[in-house]
Amino acid sequence: MELDRPLRLEVIVGSVRVKRFAPVVVDWFLERARARDAFDTAVLDLADISLPQDLSHTAEVEAFTERIGNADAFVVVTSEYNHGYPAALKTALDTVKYEWRAKPIGFVAYGGMSGGLRAVEQLRQVVAELHMVSIREAVSFHQARKHFDPDDGPANDAAQRMLTQLAWWADALRTQREHTPYPG
Repeated sequence: MELDRPLRLEVIVGSVRVKRFAPVVVDWFLERARARDAFDTAVLDLADISLPQDLSHTAEVEAFTERIGNADAFVVVTSEYNHGYPAALKTALDTVKYEWRAKPIGFVAYGGMSGGLRAVEQLRQVVAELHMVSIREAVSFHQARKHFDPDDGPANDAAQRMLTQLAWWADALRTQREHTPYPG
């Protein structure tokens, strides 16, 4: 795939908890994403953004919405809490409406026995409602705090497959959005 300009990839950090494990997983993923020339990769850490739970409009919401609008693709790095995804992530998804549309999203999850996959399956339902394209390939770390291995072959392979699919979809959807506005 040869692109005229890199695809803007926003890596969204879903956990905002104190002493969260997210930075370890995010750093691991960023190393892989930034090795790809197809992407101009940035991190959007929800712990650093104050999005109001009542979904009211603020200057920070406006800046967040603009950043989402400027992105071509997303990867959410999420933990799994009580068989679901973090509340801050739900607030972020609900805060923006049209800017998510016709854009691909991939998932890197970590957690206990399921490796965060239950959170990912719930997120797939939400992003479908937002008119996003969910990348089938996901990355999962089972019991990440105990067993995180940055050189893990299966996770590396899954990340490479997801990034390849994400670049394909991001290029296709960006091209289409530039040619014809999304009819949603």
